[in-house]
Formats: sequence, C-alpha cells, structure tokens
Amino acid sequence: MRVRGGIVGGLALAVALSGCVGGVAPPTDRPSAGRSPIAGTSDPRAKPGRVHPVRDAGNSENIRGIQNPARIVGAVPILPVPIAPPFAPADRAVAAGVVAGPDIASLPISELQAEAARVAFLTSCPGLQRRTDQSGLTRGADWQPACAAAASVPRGGARTFFTQWFEAVQVGDGKAFATGYYEPEIAGSLDRRDGYAPVYGRPRDLIDVDLGAFSTSLKGKKIRGRVSGSNFIPYYDRTAIEQGALTDSAPILAWAKDPVELFFLQIQGSGRLRLPDGSILRIGYDTQNGRDYTGIGALMKSRGLLQPGQTSMQGIVGWLHDHPVEGQAIMRENKSFVFFRELDGPPQGAMGYAVTGQVSAAADVKFVPLGAPVVLSLDRQDATGLWIAQDTGGAIKGSNRFDTFWGAGAAAEATAGGMAGRGTAFLLLPIGTVARLNAGTANGARYDGSAAQR
Repeated sequence: MRVRGGIVGGLALAVALSGCVGGVAPPTDRPSAGRSPIAGTSDPRAKPGRVHPVRDAGNSENIRGIQNPARIVGAVPILPVPIAPPFAPADRAVAAGVVAGPDIASLPISELQAEAARVAFLTSCPGLQRRTDQSGLTRGADWQPACAAAASVPRGGARTFFTQWFEAVQVGDGKAFATGYYEPEIAGSLDRRDGYAPVYGRPRDLIDVDLGAFSTSLKGKKIRGRVSGSNFIPYYDRTAIEQGALTDSAPILAWAKDPVELFFLQIQGSGRLRLPDGSILRIGYDTQNGRDYTGIGALMKSRGLLQPGQTSMQGIVGWLHDHPVEGQAIMRENKSFVFFRELDGPPQGAMGYAVTGQVSAAADVKFVPLGAPVVLSLDRQDATGLWIAQDTGGAIKGSNRFDTFWGAGAAAEATAGGMAGRGTAFLLLPIGTVARLNAGTANGARYDGSAAQR
C-alpha cells in the first residue's frame, strides 16, 4: 500500500488512483466534516489509548525549492546508455543487465542535496552492511569503506564524497519513472465528535498466518484473518468495520474529522493528525485486514464519474465530498483497511530508519539495494538529483521505478500529488561493482558491459 514499506510499503498515490490520467494530486488541506456520512459507528464510550502528541510545524527542509501551489519546471534528462534487451524477463538487477554510467561529477547533484543525502546514507549504513542485497548487485562488506568515510565529511565536501566513493551504474535500459508520496496531515481529535471517524489500532482478534510453516510449497505466502468457532475466516472488510464490527476488538487511537481524508491517509500508510490545540499526533501503518486493495480512481474513471480535469486526487476527493452516499459506496469497494500505531518520531521506511522529505525514495529491493544512493535525471527539475532508497511500496515494482518522498506540509502535498517524472536513473554503488559483475558470473548471467547474456 503504498501500501508502503515503512510509510508504508503500504500504497503510494499512484496506487490510490490506479489508472487515472495526468498525474496524481492529494486531497486538499481543508477538512470537510459533515459532508460525508462515512464515520464509523463504534461504541461512543471508546476512548483513545495513551498518546503523546507533540507540537510540530511539519515542514521538511526545502532543499529542492518546491512551492505551493506546485510549480513544475521542466528539465532535459540525461540519455541512458544504450543496451540490448536481456534474453529472459528480468526478476532482479543482475538479470536485467548492469552497465557503467557517466562520471558522477557530471550528474545533476547540488551540494545541498548531497549533504542531505550523505546524512540519510550514513543513517542507512548499518542496514546496508547487514541486509542481504536481493538485487544481487552488492555484498554488505562492499559498503564499509563508503560508510566509514561518510561519517567524517568536511563542510562543503558532500558532493566530493559521492564522487570519490561511488560509481554510477545503470540497471537495464535505465528508463526511469518516478511518482511521489508525502506525509499527509488531517484534522483530528482525541475525543469523539459528531461526524468524526475512528482511527483504529490493530484489532486483538486479527491473526497473521505464515503459510510456509505448513508447507514448503507455500513459503513466503501469508494471510490474515480471524477465528470463528473452529474455523479460520477472512477478517472484516471495510464495510463491516465502518458499520461497527470492531466495537469490542480494536483500540481507537484518535478520531479523524474528515472520513474521506482518513481513507486517503490509509492509502499513504502514515500521517499526522492535527489536534484542536495545535499539537500533532503522528500515526503509522501497523497492519492491514488482509483484504485485497482496489484503487477507486480506476473504478471512477471506468464509470465515467470523473470529468476532464478531475482525474487528480483533489478531483477525486472533491467528487467524494460532493456525492457522499455514492462516495461511501465507492470507497467501500476497496475492502482493504489499514490499522495504525502511534509514532514517537518521524515516519520510518522499510529499512526501519526515519525517512526524510526531499531525500528518501522508495524502490524495488530486487533492483535497488535498500540504502543505496540514486541519481534521477528527469523531465522535472524538482525531482532531478540525488536520493537515498530507504523505502519500498506495493506499486513500486521493477527496475528504475521510484517513489520520491516529499515530507509533510502544503508544498510537499502539492508536489507529491502531481509527481510523474520520466527520464533516466543511475544507482551509485561502491567503486568496483561493475568490474566485479563483469568479471564473474551472477545467477547464471554474465555481463560483457552492455547486456546480460544467457
């Protein structure tokens, strides 16, 4: 979902719209309580659990010059290195083919971006050196020299750090597509109010089952459900939950003023509730009910409900507010429902580290080592430059597919909502990676510097 991997690897904006045209845009920052009847019907005596709201302006450091309303400045992407296609479908980076990219010094990286990325990279270093790289590109020990150097970079030397310790690598054809996500903020309360919807924590009767424990043929497959008598059955869907099925089984963390905006916060996987006294309660993805996700944007488009110019998230939210009864029914066609937990600090990505607005990005772990720097050269200036891959996402699959994180605040919301950048991607990997891959055989694929050969 994005759902996204930490924020969460649960669903990105692109998943929310799933097929809408012309990019994606998030809901407006004007809650519309009373316009929708979608609030849950849980026990009114239910009280939120212990919370620790904090005062927080919520705006990320603006290292990319983003604005609200979003101002799109075009850019000319660097052309990828031409390669021949692989002979078989690529299931990870080493099968897609790996070639050397341009000199890092020639890539569009500002010193401000580089310093922010250095800090995020250093944060990711323990995971980079410990995790198994599913892409097949690197080994934990490969990152040790760069990680050691990252801890003592002099002021003004971040860009030089990346040019000295890394080489640019192109995976496959290098053709990149980047969307955006952000940390939404919606109005909320710790006390129940008319029209407000409950923000649920994990239900006590929700059970995770690892099917691999029962059969090796089911290794890696998991399901969620609940026990009814002597049977294990699917967990309640969105409709049942909104009609009060969780009255006795799930804690209520808080109440959201606008149920439509809570719906989209579930899609993002984490967010912020601004309470009446101005303090912030941060919540993050805990788990999900095990039901399949359905993108309502695609449904609305196929049914002709969205007029030209309405296929942004603002347009969808506006339609749902203007048609509360029909909107409730459409949202309930997405049977997936997300349960949250309180966050003590910033949202975390799939690596378990805090993600940083305008610095962190989500990628597919089969094609990008989590924690690795990535340079995007896109047809949009705001998303062009250096990022650190610290997250994953349900819709972020395949080589050169990225979801850029823009932080919190109105400018982040506006930029992430309309992000749909195309161009070229280069991974920054430890020096010597390409030579090692060319010299050896990885997973049956040998690299000759231009393509994977079988």
